[in-house]
Amino acid sequence: MEGIHISLKPEVIGHMGNIPITNTLLMSWIVVLVLAFFGSMIGRRVALVPKKVQVAVELLFTSVLTYIEETLEDKKLARKFFPLLMTIFLFIFTANALEFTPGIGSLGFFHGVDEFTPLLRSMNTDFNMTLALAIISFFVIEITGVAVLGFLKYFKKFVNVSSVMGFLVGIMELLSEVARLISFSFRLFGNIFAGEVLIMVAMAFLPGLLPVPLMVFEVFVGFIQAAVFALLTLFFVKIAVTEAH
Repeated sequence: MEGIHISLKPEVIGHMGNIPITNTLLMSWIVVLVLAFFGSMIGRRVALVPKKVQVAVELLFTSVLTYIEETLEDKKLARKFFPLLMTIFLFIFTANALEFTPGIGSLGFFHGVDEFTPLLRSMNTDFNMTLALAIISFFVIEITGVAVLGFLKYFKKFVNVSSVMGFLVGIMELLSEVARLISFSFRLFGNIFAGEVLIMVAMAFLPGLLPVPLMVFEVFVGFIQAAVFALLTLFFVKIAVTEAH
């Protein structure tokens, strides 16, 4: 049996000036192009008398928007956050689903005798990507809290000198805010990277039998992780716009 090569960091496949281009970065560009293509195709076919695809998309989007409105209890705020939350979900899920497309991870080039560099690799197995998404979510949450409640009311959650207990609770709240960066990024990265490793091990031991059901399961996991990331962003926004008591 051939050895299993597992690389924690993405492989560099080229440079754009002094900027290294990794296989995960290239994969993220492809995900953007796929989403842009399907969005353009659906947008061109919008009609007053909708067909099945348009009805399905509208039903999905309406259901999601209704859920966001019920969670935030503010229709105006929900409409502002709907594009962001749907983009986060579709971006992550599309990347996770494309991970098992033929050629992803198997097409590439060799260095020397045994060192293989894949041309494309699932973007969410790159911690830089998941951390970038976590940073975007983090700043959106914090800026929204300040914009809705005002600077003083929002940071009163973290700096409360009215009592010892209030001060300790504020410190805990502040630490939990910072911890979101870690939980957001590591949860997505860990689940997707672990799935990739599991598939590689399965292909090494039972290449004709075990990988297929595991791939189906990993697509489901990818859907769940995309939904969790978007839902947590929504719930933390709700917490951010709620006044401290």
